[in-house]
Amino acid sequence: MNAALQRHDHTARADFVVELASRLHAYGTTAHRLEGSVTAVAAKLGLECGAWSNPTGMILSFGETGGRRDTVRVVRLLPGETDLYKLCEVDRVAEDVTSGTLDLEAGHAALRALDRPGSWRGQAISIFAFGLCAAAVAGLWRLPWLDIATAGFTGLLLGLLDWATKNRPRLKEASDAIAAMFAGVIAVLVASLIGPLNLNTVIISSLIVLMPGMALTNAVNELTNQNLVSGTARFAGAMSTILKLAIGMMVALTAAEMVGIQPQIRALRPQPDWVEGVALLLGAYAFAVLFRSGRRDYPLVMLSAATGYLISRFVGGEWGSTVGIFVAALAMTALGNGYARWFNRPGALVRLPGIIMLVPGSASLRGLLALVQQQNMEAGQAAMVAALNVLLALVAGLLFGNILIPTRRNL
Repeated sequence: MNAALQRHDHTARADFVVELASRLHAYGTTAHRLEGSVTAVAAKLGLECGAWSNPTGMILSFGETGGRRDTVRVVRLLPGETDLYKLCEVDRVAEDVTSGTLDLEAGHAALRALDRPGSWRGQAISIFAFGLCAAAVAGLWRLPWLDIATAGFTGLLLGLLDWATKNRPRLKEASDAIAAMFAGVIAVLVASLIGPLNLNTVIISSLIVLMPGMALTNAVNELTNQNLVSGTARFAGAMSTILKLAIGMMVALTAAEMVGIQPQIRALRPQPDWVEGVALLLGAYAFAVLFRSGRRDYPLVMLSAATGYLISRFVGGEWGSTVGIFVAALAMTALGNGYARWFNRPGALVRLPGIIMLVPGSASLRGLLALVQQQNMEAGQAAMVAALNVLLALVAGLLFGNILIPTRRNL
């Protein structure tokens, strides 16, 4: 333990570790990475720590090095959301405290300072990013201009809905279903009154920010790392989100059918290559905003998101989409670990954006929709198998990427 920390008593050091662990949980850290980080920091503070994390809480036991663990903290938490800026700040504070640059009181103050509410400007940009992300995904799928405009407009409204329900727990519980219902109603009205749409695809594009693809990937990743309780709980949470989105969409489509509205549906992907390129750039920026990156990290996050997509795109074109996703996940995991080693900052800045455009959320929802709409098990089977293949390829890439360049830092 650093000599400057020896004057702090056991309780003060344990309090700091609990605060640190709570922050990592709140900012979207997976169970195995959180437990590894907390254990490493506790050891540098002269504590032995047993950490157990799941998506809604933690249990931490503490004892002096070489002694008995006689302090237990049970913490109830809400599921975390990715916040790359605050994750980097927590990592910096932990480094400064364990190296003696900051004492525990100053470290606590620095962590509490992260609770400052965001500015109106930041909230407005985040809402705008919902619409930009939806339009960009529609562009990546080369949908017609009306489809892209509809997805972007709907995404913007869903951003407003997310902001309006953030501090309203009762509405928040049903916000996914409400958002999907709004997206379905808007798409049906546009397809009925203005022009034909790729209906399901436009709705899925509009909801892309709400898709639990990253949660599904993290869940299986935790299961493969033997975090069985956390992985199972996270997987169940992701599946419940997909169900709520599907329910909201089906309410809208069924209501339209009951009142006699017949949307015009077409299957058309007419856009040239340059539209996909522009959409990739705009989508990378939108994800940098939605991941709450620090401004200094925008270029890195955007480059990582674009790189992961392009690797999967070109490798998939040669050897199949599953191979492309595997190679992209492997490359971005290895690059993230390398970045953490060489720059002493969280590898999540590279790893998470690098795989965000590969996750299987939209494919899972598409399969469930096909199953519900056609009331036929075989109807959604192909899409569900495709989603499973994407998930397996992603997790395999994450596992082998960690072998290719082993992680030195848990984050």
